[in-house]
Amino acid sequence: MAGSWLQFVAGGLTSGAIYALVALGFSIVYNASHAINFAQGEFVMLGGMLAVSAVGLGLPMWAAVPLAVLGAALVGGLVQWLALERAQADGPSGVVTLIITTIGVALLLRGAAQVVWDKRIHALPPFSGDTPIALGGSGGAGGATVLPQSLWVLAGGALAVLALGAFFERTLYGKAMRATAINALAARLAGISTRGVMRASFALAAALGALGGVLTAPITFTSYDVGVMLGLKGFAAAILGGLGSFGGAVAGGLLLGLLEGLGAGFLSSAYKDAIAFVAILAVLFFLPGGLFGARGSERV
Repeated sequence: MAGSWLQFVAGGLTSGAIYALVALGFSIVYNASHAINFAQGEFVMLGGMLAVSAVGLGLPMWAAVPLAVLGAALVGGLVQWLALERAQADGPSGVVTLIITTIGVALLLRGAAQVVWDKRIHALPPFSGDTPIALGGSGGAGGATVLPQSLWVLAGGALAVLALGAFFERTLYGKAMRATAINALAARLAGISTRGVMRASFALAAALGALGGVLTAPITFTSYDVGVMLGLKGFAAAILGGLGSFGGAVAGGLLLGLLEGLGAGFLSSAYKDAIAFVAILAVLFFLPGGLFGARGSERV
């Protein structure tokens, strides 16, 4: 039983790291524009598909992964510039327009993926082999096994969070993004280009989503529609932690992953996808601001 528990926790943390990356993308865009970017999940798909194509062209993994992330970031910046920036307006109606526009962008990216690639499921080779690693014991004697790619997911997610924190705390552009999130008008009066900040926010959110897509593709594979569910679960994680909270997005993603892993293991795997939406309803009923929202959220 102890081995099963450890196995479920390991699987839950792997999924939770991906949800945390997607949730961070939601929080970054929300802080910059006060809108929900419902195209965030499509950048997860885009990262995985671009990596598959790069590897298919003969590029080594160490080159394919950063190219896929940079490619998705470029698409994110272009989407904000060509579509969202022109739809943006002041006031609540402008936020609603942005949200509707992101839904249209999600449909456009999903449709384009079908044309550029296809509807088949694609596999990305694991970064360092696929021989399971034993944890907490040997074989089935009270231990668990994880794939090496799961360790890549956890390490990649942790490094991304640390790099993001350093970017916001120690760089001028990161501080400009934080200032815009707190008060866009005051930031403009101080000489900060809020339009540039918005483009950078969408590009950064797209890069985080793409990184999650690249890291998880060797485990779950990827396809043109894989971003739908991952985007919804990332949104659930952001709500759970407190929308707009940097730490809350990470905590919400890991907690949601653990709830899924333990729920699928001890209850039934049939309920795995429903757990995220039950978590949203519970938070909205009992903690509308999320775990780290309202009372003490720190905008990034």
